[in-house]
Amino acid sequence: MFKNNKVKNIIGSVTILVLSICIFPLITSFTNSSTSINHLPEPPKPKGKIIVLDAGHGGRDPGAVGKLSREKDIALAIALKLGKKIESEIPGTTVIYTRKTDFYPNLYERPALANKHHADLFVSIHLNAGGSSTRRVKNKKGKWVTQKVANSSARGTETFVLGYNNMDNQDVAIRENSSILLEENHQDNYGGFDPKDPSSYIVFKVLKRKYRDQSIRLAKLMQEEYVRAGRPNRGIKEGPFAVLKTAGMPAVLTEVGFISNSEEEKFLMSSKGQETIVNSLFNAIKKF
Repeated sequence: MFKNNKVKNIIGSVTILVLSICIFPLITSFTNSSTSINHLPEPPKPKGKIIVLDAGHGGRDPGAVGKLSREKDIALAIALKLGKKIESEIPGTTVIYTRKTDFYPNLYERPALANKHHADLFVSIHLNAGGSSTRRVKNKKGKWVTQKVANSSARGTETFVLGYNNMDNQDVAIRENSSILLEENHQDNYGGFDPKDPSSYIVFKVLKRKYRDQSIRLAKLMQEEYVRAGRPNRGIKEGPFAVLKTAGMPAVLTEVGFISNSEEEKFLMSSKGQETIVNSLFNAIKKF
C-alpha cells in the first residue's frame, strides 16, 4: 500500500513537472501572442497616387519628324526618365506607362488603361511641329514641282486640356489625332469620327467636363515650370484630342518643344534638354 502510494506520488510529481515544462510555456506563449497581436503596427495605408504617363505615338506611328529625330523616340525617353524620377522622389506613388518600348497602343486604349487603374493623373507627352508652307522648286529632272516646307521658326512649350471652343488649335489636334487612321476598325473604335474632317470635331462638345478645372490647374503648373526653366511659353490651350477624350481623371497633353525647329530639336535630343523637361514636369506634378 505504502509502496503504491509512493509510486502514485512520484507519478503525480512527474506529471506536474511535465505539465510545467510543456503546457505552461504554451499558455505563456499564447498570452504573449494575444498581447502582441493587439500591438501590431497598423496595416499599411492605401497606396499613394497613381500617375499614367503616355509617350505619344510609337511603333508604326513616328509622330512629328525632325531633321535628326522622331517624336516617338524623344517622347518615350522623357516619359521613362520622368517616371523614374517620380517613383524615386515621391514615395508611394505608382507610375504606369502606356508604353515602355517602341510600339503603338491605340489612342483609345491609353486613357482606358488609366481608367482601369483608377489613376489620379494622365499626362500625354508630345513634341510639336510647325505648320508647313509650299514653294515651287525644280526636281532632279529639271521640272518645277510643289514642295512642302516645314515652319522652322516656331518654338516653345504649350499644354492642352480637352476642349472644343477654341478652334484655333484645331491643326494641332488634327495632327495628333491622325494616329487614329493607323488603327484597325478605327471608325468603329471612335464612333465614325474622322480626324481629318474638322466638322466631325463637333462630337467632342457632348463630353462631360468633370475634370476640366483640375486639368487646367495641372496645365498651368506645367507651363509655369517651363517658364522657370527658361523655356518659351505658348500658354495653356484647349483642343479636341482623342487621347484625352475618355480619361476619368485630370488629363493633359503637353507639347514640350518643336521638333521642326533645328535648335529646339537638338535641345530635346540632348541629355540636358530632356533633364530640363523632366524636372519641369516633375515639379508641376509634385505641386499638383
